[in-house]
Amino acid sequence: MMDLTQPQWVRHVILHPFEGFEDLRWKKGGTLKYTVIIIAALFFSLIAWDRWCGFQFRPLPDALFSVVPYIMRSVVYFLAWVIGNWAVCTLLDGEGTMKNICIYSSYALIPYIVSTFINVVLSHILVQAEAVFFAAVYYTGLIWSAVLLFSAIKAVHQYTFTKTAAAILLTLFAMLVILFLAVLFLSLFQKVFVFFYTLYTEILYRVRV
Repeated sequence: MMDLTQPQWVRHVILHPFEGFEDLRWKKGGTLKYTVIIIAALFFSLIAWDRWCGFQFRPLPDALFSVVPYIMRSVVYFLAWVIGNWAVCTLLDGEGTMKNICIYSSYALIPYIVSTFINVVLSHILVQAEAVFFAAVYYTGLIWSAVLLFSAIKAVHQYTFTKTAAAILLTLFAMLVILFLAVLFLSLFQKVFVFFYTLYTEILYRVRV
């Protein structure tokens, strides 16, 4: 089997969606360093799409800017996917570790990220009548990433086609549960913080008086 550098592995799995991840698994390729880079690229691609896309294809962005929604849509959603898939596939006798799920899933996002950046550039070149090319780039990247993600989960857990599809559906459900619990926890934490802060300010006021 081939011996490739990390950049070559990334290119290999993207261009060979069906056997690329199998090769990556057996050669124990992939690194978390590239995962961090890819998720950072996803984060910036979402910002570029919302803030710098041409006005013909996207509405004007809000005057106020916050990184929180972009962190949610990139880092938090990705972590929820990884944790959810690991939890589900542990119950379904999957062979993948959380590290491998994280690495393989991030590699699968590359076509979507690239297509997003390409569309940001195209939005300043194309006119509205040429929107079909804009849509073609977007859906090509989206479908390509979806195929890669399916292949990644199939390879990392050594599942059949049907079991992979079931695992992905269950993972999406697990993501909803994880995000719901996270929101619940943050809401509870906020209320506790407000309570103790109010108590602190009240005590401070009494002491000063």
